[in-house]
Amino acid sequence: MDVNRREFLTLAAVSAAVTATGLPIVQAETSEGLEWRKAPCRFCGVGCGVLVGLHHGRVEAVRGDAECPVNKGLLCIKGYMLPKILYGRDRYRVPLLRQGNTYVEISWDQALTTMASKFKEVIQTDGPEAVAAYFSGQSTIFEGYAINKLMKGGIGSNNIEGNPRLCMASAVAGFYTTFGMDEPMGCYDDLDLADAFFVWGSNFAEMHPILYSRMLERKHQDPHVKIVSLQTFTNRSSEEPTDIPIIFKPNTDLAIANAMAHVIVQEGLINHEFMAKHVVYKQGLDNLAYGLDDTEEYGGQAPTWASYKPFADRSSSITFEEYKAFLEAYTPEHVERVSGVSAQTIRHIARVFADPKRKVVSLWTMGFNQHVRGTWINNLVYNLHLLTGKISEPGNGPLSLTGQPSACGTTREVGVLAHLLPGGHFVGNPEHRKKAATIWKIPVDRISPKPGYHTMEMFRALDRGDIKVMWINTTNPFQTLPNVGRYRNDAQHKSTPFIIASEVYPSETSRQADLILPSAMWVEKEGMFGNTERRTQHWARMVAPPGEAKDDLWQIVEFAKRLGHGRLFDYGDQPLRKALFEEYRQFGAGEGKDLAPYDLYASVRGGLRWPVVDGKETRWRYREGFDPYVPKGEGVKFYGKPDGRAVIWARPYEPPAEAPDEEYPFWLTTGRVLEHWHTGTITQRVLELHRAVPFAPVWLNHEDAQALDVQTGDTVRVASRRGEILAKAEVEGRNTTPKGMVFVPFFDEKVLINLVTLDAFDPISKQPDFKKCAVRVMKV
Repeated sequence: MDVNRREFLTLAAVSAAVTATGLPIVQAETSEGLEWRKAPCRFCGVGCGVLVGLHHGRVEAVRGDAECPVNKGLLCIKGYMLPKILYGRDRYRVPLLRQGNTYVEISWDQALTTMASKFKEVIQTDGPEAVAAYFSGQSTIFEGYAINKLMKGGIGSNNIEGNPRLCMASAVAGFYTTFGMDEPMGCYDDLDLADAFFVWGSNFAEMHPILYSRMLERKHQDPHVKIVSLQTFTNRSSEEPTDIPIIFKPNTDLAIANAMAHVIVQEGLINHEFMAKHVVYKQGLDNLAYGLDDTEEYGGQAPTWASYKPFADRSSSITFEEYKAFLEAYTPEHVERVSGVSAQTIRHIARVFADPKRKVVSLWTMGFNQHVRGTWINNLVYNLHLLTGKISEPGNGPLSLTGQPSACGTTREVGVLAHLLPGGHFVGNPEHRKKAATIWKIPVDRISPKPGYHTMEMFRALDRGDIKVMWINTTNPFQTLPNVGRYRNDAQHKSTPFIIASEVYPSETSRQADLILPSAMWVEKEGMFGNTERRTQHWARMVAPPGEAKDDLWQIVEFAKRLGHGRLFDYGDQPLRKALFEEYRQFGAGEGKDLAPYDLYASVRGGLRWPVVDGKETRWRYREGFDPYVPKGEGVKFYGKPDGRAVIWARPYEPPAEAPDEEYPFWLTTGRVLEHWHTGTITQRVLELHRAVPFAPVWLNHEDAQALDVQTGDTVRVASRRGEILAKAEVEGRNTTPKGMVFVPFFDEKVLINLVTLDAFDPISKQPDFKKCAVRVMKV
């Protein structure tokens, strides 16, 4: 695969869009009569800049923004198709209310009155703990801040979650436990500077193709650059030019990371000076539960676990010698037996990582985070960087990749999770509640000190009847939740909650809803997103939404007025979005999360990376000379921790919650494909993307297929202890699973693979594990 960066993306785009109709990409770049305006892409967490071509009130074309430092003019397949996501024939255009087995059109006044009356009734009879809101990493920063303020500062309920709980919670917990603050210390510039890349459980050739192209460009610039790809099955991120492709047994990444640390320590490859100045050592509790039973919170912690202090864990300090003794069990020979990766390979990659002449970037995403020990594996990768001192400087550092366009900016930074307040503050901390109450101009006792339900427990509470009304916005949980059959109306329910869904197209969630609110999307509204590298970007409203569809911020504010909380959003003559953002900025100012003024984001191309101090962004945190919060002379300071030191954790290998056995002999893993976004609600309506991958197949190993007498195109049944699906087999191809494993993407509502998955979760982060459970496969 000897192609350069631009050729890679061009080939990828052509492969899916060769049958494209409408305005051609090249013609769009040279057409006359189009007005071009800036926006970030609304798909993944990379945050590519696009220029939107407008004509007569419609989006007619897009092109990559060459002035955006993220993508430098490049786009992936989905990015090129952005104009077409707006104009599907089945867009919701008016509010709809369920009557029996059908829906009737109603006015916005009727819809909001109905919604408010349901909330008021439940709050009066059962308290604010019986209502909930479930929002998204695709919501704008304005929307996330507004719903957070309304729920926690108005209604007095912490039952608000964002869907990044399903994709990024373990990353958050990993950052906090190791560094005391969330989000990466480095940035995308590291991809242009590193000498070795360690890709852990991430097919980012398909999931983050623009970033993958930057890694390829670096590799082509210098053939001595090494790429190590550690995966549970072979995919496009395992192919050339990867130098060391590694396939390991599910869940054994924990053992491999510890074995690498074992080699680094035993062979004296550690950075003694860095560790002496900047590191402490801790251990937590072992043998954690898996969250499979309702209300099964971590036994070692009180019910108010979710303040994330101390992360449902009991930590104790240890010495370096004790940490070294902990690693003694993780010899490469022992871990070879556990993981299937040879001892020779483990030693080799450990030496590559520790080579003082190499700068190293580690990259990962859902393979780490959707993991019953997701917090731990995040900690263990940070251990490797801390042991070697390869962190917080150009070309050296861990880079946790984000899945959604504003999982960072809207959910994590704004605090749209059950235990958080904006700007990295916590509902369980009385000083943080006092600060929020002051900014929001409300009584401090309005904010409950008790964290609400995390996502898994929230939907279990909905099913049990403890939550009686829920507003779901910009997400599709009735397709994305693991063991989703439990929560669907066609299952045996103990209650009949009232569900509101704000949506743009029919989805599995809107079909479960009692009230459907038609929403504006992307450039049909003004917005701000925050991407993987702490970059905040703004865009203006460019076109009108169809019919009577309204943007989600308008829905939140109008709903608040009908609840009697309209004063929360009364900013006089100030523009609402600007006022909200300027208020939100107060939470992080002076605490290492400084954001620039609204007007600056509105004017710049490509956004800025926080902390932004005196108009200057920060590329590398915790490092003197780059981060304004590191005093002169300190070199490195992990100021999220009171002592300024990061933590190296002794975290053991533990087995998964469920493994293959005689009755269910296959591993099942799930994920995405390049052409489709999450549940396919948008991308399945783009003809070119649908034609490229019209359905979700079951990828099988050729030996397993032969044993089952299955060929590509045959229908197979995939069944677990929870449910089953029918799908067409794909024997190898773009993905090649090892013997005993099948892979099924989750974008296809007709192949609802989450009927099959297990709802076990990490007891620290509360993030479920979509990557491993036991199934059987049968030819139909």
